Amino acid sequence: MKTKVAISVCILSLFLTSCVQKTFKKTVVFRLNTSEIKEVKKVGIRGKDKPLSWDYDTEMKTIQKDSLYEITVTFETGYKFTEVKFVVNDDFEFKNEDNRRVVFSEKDTTFYNAKYNMR
Repeated sequence: MKTKVAISVCILSLFLTSCVQKTFKKTVVFRLNTSEIKEVKKVGIRGKDKPLSWDYDTEMKTIQKDSLYEITVTFETGYKFTEVKFVVNDDFEFKNEDNRRVVFSEKDTTFYNAKYNMR
């Protein structure tokens, strides 16, 4: 009887551990064009997957003042996409609309070019 219980526990533990989704590191280079906006003071990105958050902006680096901003983010995820929104001067893009869906490339790095508040 003890042997049957031990075998059952081993089989159950194998099933439970094999259900864990495999994760991958996915790097995304986000580039945002803000050339249509005057007096850009602050540019950020928010998202659903760590290291991004919907609660606070992750600041983007200035590539060309008042025109082009960039950030490189590495996600550890089991999903094939993530969702983000850009924030300029504390103003969210696409208010009351769907988030941007960024599909990860099969390669190591995904390059995502966007224009603020335009699909």
